[in-house]
Amino acid sequence: MKSLKKLIVILIIGVVLSFLFLETPCTLAEKKSPKNVIFMIMDGTNSDVVTLSRWYKGQPLALDEILVGGVKTYSSQSSITDSAAAGTAMATGHKTMADFIGMVPHEGKSSKPVLSVLEKAQLQGFLTGIVSTSPVQHATPAAFSSHVKDRDEFSDIAEQQVYQGMDVILGGGKAWLRPKDEESVKNDDGMLKTKELSREDGENLLKVIEGEGYRFVNTRDELANNRDVSGKLWGSFAEEDIAYEFDRRVLKPEEPSLAEMTKAAISELSGKENGFFLFVEGSKVDWAAHKNDPIGMISEVLSFDEAVKEAFDFAKKDGHTMVVAVTDHGNSGLTIGSQNTNKKYYDLPVEKIIDPLKKAKLTVKGATSQLKKDRSNLKEVVKSYGLEDISHKDYCTLKDEKDKVDLENKMVQMMAERSHLGFTTHGHTGEDVFLYAYGPGKPTGLVENTDLAKFVAQYLEFPTGQKKYVDGKKLYKARGYKVTINKQNPHNPVLIAKRQGETLEFPENKNYMLRNGEKTKLPGVNVYNGDTFWIIAK
Repeated sequence: MKSLKKLIVILIIGVVLSFLFLETPCTLAEKKSPKNVIFMIMDGTNSDVVTLSRWYKGQPLALDEILVGGVKTYSSQSSITDSAAAGTAMATGHKTMADFIGMVPHEGKSSKPVLSVLEKAQLQGFLTGIVSTSPVQHATPAAFSSHVKDRDEFSDIAEQQVYQGMDVILGGGKAWLRPKDEESVKNDDGMLKTKELSREDGENLLKVIEGEGYRFVNTRDELANNRDVSGKLWGSFAEEDIAYEFDRRVLKPEEPSLAEMTKAAISELSGKENGFFLFVEGSKVDWAAHKNDPIGMISEVLSFDEAVKEAFDFAKKDGHTMVVAVTDHGNSGLTIGSQNTNKKYYDLPVEKIIDPLKKAKLTVKGATSQLKKDRSNLKEVVKSYGLEDISHKDYCTLKDEKDKVDLENKMVQMMAERSHLGFTTHGHTGEDVFLYAYGPGKPTGLVENTDLAKFVAQYLEFPTGQKKYVDGKKLYKARGYKVTINKQNPHNPVLIAKRQGETLEFPENKNYMLRNGEKTKLPGVNVYNGDTFWIIAK
């Protein structure tokens, strides 16, 4: 009897244990944490300005802790890339031509769109977002969220971004969300430039955004007060670009910093079952580099570094987030040392480089934006850029410059000379750049810029048989439809396919088709390349 009881007990224990072992994998699968990727680009940054920014800060950068390798930046046509080709390479995994956004060459002079990692993530149910200090329609954020042959097609880019259905969009670029007759916009000189900064097609994308259920915010305070609210978020904080960080703190405190936008975007996207892909760009190192303004460059490197810290801190706590931070190309050829230091570079302590820079309170753009029309405050403007105690000769040189661009050029030249810095160009440069990364699946070593998209795809486990862009004309002709392109409205062409009483319409830049007038949502936006329509299908 005792042996029977023992046998029964053993059997019961065995059954319980077997259930436990059988259930464990299922339970773990159900509780599997979502994967996230935060992809960050510091536009137009070479290595010397990173060093300079670290010295200026006086302590290590957040970037220093996650340095893992380097990235090759050349495009398919040039050893020196532009942001459109570089952004497209990193977003899609394909080298391409200058000015192409999310497009690659196709059949000679034509082009075709290729899906970005953001779009692929969205197709797999991940939440998505973009953050930028430039207009969100600018080349790099555009490369992750749109498809055009020319990076300057801001109206088309804006329209595609609105209809992509991303969950969070934060940055500048409000001007391209409204029709040109809705509101006049003034440039830095007070001149109206509505024609350049508005939509030619007359569509009011602000109303579309509202209709799609986005919470729309315009200021830093509105962004801070819109946390912990369900639904999608669109923040448009400037007509064009958000101010340089040094200038923003003083002149535009109503605009959020890149770090604040990054933190808000992570907060919006995290904590969900889906997982997310977030793109963040510190856009304006590049803009300052084009001006050869070391103050602006430092301002934006430090701004980007603060945003990286937000991403890094989240990733460390989360444990399932891959962070990639990189620049798309160099710019300006900034050097610590110049022709003036040829024979005395060995006696140049850091203080001689940094102290003159520390005197600046504003970037050169921020300083000259305060210049009165009669230039009566020129000395104060020059001083706000750190050019104290300038000689009478130098002051007269600045005073004689009537054009603001020429004035800025003289000011940055004087700052560079005082700081023993050199510049080789006002354009891009072709060197390899630093790669920073953290978390599971991170890239390491010296890689091609196209490899970064592949690391993201591998980590987020995109299927190989995913949907892609196909030629809509060929697709529907093969199915027996009569296919035409209606260009009656040149700003909004439509692909039309007709067969046996059925009419299908695919409007450019929209994420839907009309079947006999009834709207059907599509997995992505329709793209017109001037020759044919491209739609997403298997």
